[in-house]
Amino acid sequence: MKKLGILALTLGLLTIGSVNADEIVSEVKDQTSGKATGGMTGMMVGAVGGPIGALVGAGVGALFGGSAQDAAGGSDRAYVVRTDSGELKTVRSPNRVFAAGDKVEIRGNRPHPKKPKTTALADASDVMRTLR
Repeated sequence: MKKLGILALTLGLLTIGSVNADEIVSEVKDQTSGKATGGMTGMMVGAVGGPIGALVGAGVGALFGGSAQDAAGGSDRAYVVRTDSGELKTVRSPNRVFAAGDKVEIRGNRPHPKKPKTTALADASDVMRTLR
């Protein structure tokens, strides 16, 4: 039992140092909500023709729903992110705005700003100084 604990601790400490920040490459448009709404509407209309009509209607509705959202100017924000392994990944960010080159960390499927690791001390006059 002790060997398992030591192994878990060792693996945990080894993975801590390998965490790097991901970087925003560019901002792209996201029409996920328009496609979902159009797909659901198309499925309901196509259901008049039976199960095959529902599938065809859902596909056509998703195509037109995304383009309708784009034409109406209601597109959401998504970002292309380069991970620390060099992989490009598209993530949605409806609540935060980033610029190209910003350092972020991906939690789940959302980017969050990377906080710099600084250590500071306060002197007697309550002025913060970074440690060197």
